Amino acid sequence: MRWTSILAIYSLFWVLSAFLVLPFGVRTHDEAGLDKIAGQADSAPAHFRPGRIALSASVLALVLFAAYYANYVNGWIAPQDLDFFGKPPNYDGTRN
Repeated sequence: MRWTSILAIYSLFWVLSAFLVLPFGVRTHDEAGLDKIAGQADSAPAHFRPGRIALSASVLALVLFAAYYANYVNGWIAPQDLDFFGKPPNYDGTRN
């Protein structure tokens, strides 16, 4: 696998991981015991920490990519294993 492919696949895993870790550890102003600003949404986070989210997403993406790469090298799950529906029928209704 070329390094550009590794970078592209890791980037996809990172974006997915960022969306997965985003809601964890977030406390609202009510939960943190802070006063809200007029017009503020009830669900707005009290302290947004983008660095912590980026670090968590990076670690999770690294774990997911390591599992993907191990499967790529060892061939544990092949694309044929994911064919749940079988071959499509022919025009006469039979399957080959």
